[in-house]
Amino acid sequence: MRENPLLKLSAFGQSIWLDYIRRQMIDAGELKRLIDDDGLKGVTSNPAIFQKAIAGSTDYDEAIRSLAQAGASVEAIYQALTVEDVQRAADLFRPLYDRLAGQDGYVSLEVNPHLAHDTQGTVAEARHLWQALARPNVLIKVPATKEGLPAIRQLISEGINVNVTLLFGLPRYREVAEAYIAGLKDRAASGQPLSRVASVASFFLSRIDVLLDPQLEKLAAAGGPVAQTARDLIGQVAIASAKRAYTIYQEIFKGPRFQKLAAQGAMPQRLLWASTSTKNPAYPDVKYVEPLIGADTVNTLPPETLEAYRDHGDPAARLTEGEDRVAGNLARLAELGLDLDSATQQLEDEGVDKFNQPFDSLMATLTSKRREILAGGKA
Repeated sequence: MRENPLLKLSAFGQSIWLDYIRRQMIDAGELKRLIDDDGLKGVTSNPAIFQKAIAGSTDYDEAIRSLAQAGASVEAIYQALTVEDVQRAADLFRPLYDRLAGQDGYVSLEVNPHLAHDTQGTVAEARHLWQALARPNVLIKVPATKEGLPAIRQLISEGINVNVTLLFGLPRYREVAEAYIAGLKDRAASGQPLSRVASVASFFLSRIDVLLDPQLEKLAAAGGPVAQTARDLIGQVAIASAKRAYTIYQEIFKGPRFQKLAAQGAMPQRLLWASTSTKNPAYPDVKYVEPLIGADTVNTLPPETLEAYRDHGDPAARLTEGEDRVAGNLARLAELGLDLDSATQQLEDEGVDKFNQPFDSLMATLTSKRREILAGGKA
């Protein structure tokens, strides 16, 4: 019988997390089975995932009714539902977290996406969520905006675990890593321990190709001297960018500067590959998994991609392959007049809006359900 490819990934130093959460999968034991059978090592959530889970099912109706009748506000209902799901999932991963001394076994919960450009608001909500969750193996998701950077530093200095989300660009990634290190240094300077302070930098992938592929296809279709170059780059930019990010990771976290912090118990801020579902049906369904397998990384997969990899994944350490080709691809992109840094900034701006929209939709659903319950109807 063929060995489960998901179980093989840990041999190459990569952890698989699930980019999905729903109360029913916890109640029915599905999440526990994924941990036991597939070697799942964590879970990530976001406003869109919770919008689909809460507004798109009846899983939460009884809890919503109870909270509404107790006088809870819409915001309090949202927090109660999401915190309970993350707590229960974190408890399932707690044995793994303990066994690995905090190296893995995390569940993430995001601050209100409307705080993406509000440093102090982000810090305040992250502290609140950290206290409400009351679990050591949770990560508070903070967007990698300019305003998010000082929030990351402050939260890490306080020993609050951070999942840096909505990260697209290489210059911003360097800033994120520096914010993490600065937070560790602040913490060390105040005499606090560095062990068990965890962070991941969630590098979003498929959206890069979704944005740039049409521009490359247009250049390829126009013909001329750049057509073949453009054609060669279609579907290649996101993976090249991720591989360059890993090179930066190695420079920062394998170098002598971080080793001084590591000697005090600090863990590196692992790179996490996010947005790994294939948006273009012409591409393989494991396109953003196979080339990015390497040590000290996490790949967070939606259920469909997890199932696809279980079925036909081919694990091998490929993350450091083709470094010269990666540099060449990124250089050729600039030669075509396409600015990767501008593109990733655009994606960051759009990403904030894409999380605000499902969050607002969910809050509207909860408002409607709460009003109906208080009027004597059903949720």
